[in-house]
Amino acid sequence: GRRLKWQHSLGHCLVRAELKSTGRRELQISLFQAMVLLLFHEKQERVDPISLTYSEIKARTGIEAEELRRTLQSLACGKVRVLSKEPKGRDVADNDKFSVNTEFKSKAYRIKINSIQMKETAKENKDTHEKIFQDRQYQIDAAVVRIMKARKTLSHNLLVSELFKQLKFPAKPQDLKKRIESLIDREYLERDEQNTSIYKYLA
Repeated sequence: GRRLKWQHSLGHCLVRAELKSTGRRELQISLFQAMVLLLFHEKQERVDPISLTYSEIKARTGIEAEELRRTLQSLACGKVRVLSKEPKGRDVADNDKFSVNTEFKSKAYRIKINSIQMKETAKENKDTHEKIFQDRQYQIDAAVVRIMKARKTLSHNLLVSELFKQLKFPAKPQDLKKRIESLIDREYLERDEQNTSIYKYLA
């Protein structure tokens, strides 16, 4: 069976806000940004200025630590600052305090607040590229077998030309040659005895 996994960090929503500094506005924000801002909506019923620390917000939302830090940075340190942060600065510490930015102003009615994306580590980048390369190897192999099964015999140049037409990603001729050689080693194809640039499909 298949597993369905919710990617909460990819969720988006539209929140209507009544801001004292700029009136009614619509905020186009992520699910995590909405969870944080709703805490301040609940608190604004009080007359005295309310602030919540990073630790308090974390306890009430249950958002994972690094994800919450990025979320608070996007709301208080980015281009659109609907929250204020004390002390000032981009880094978010456990005792940093956040409150509604009463000086926030915007002429636009609908305001998009971009999320801050997590930076990919060198290892993650390498693993991603290796997985893509492996997936593409399988796709090249499948395309070669599909073409050769239909054509039975084909020259190297014509096979490569056909692969370029069928593959949905850019491929280098040397990579295609390696995959063809691999299929020959695994006895999916063989070279013509009279002309080694011609391949034959082996059933």
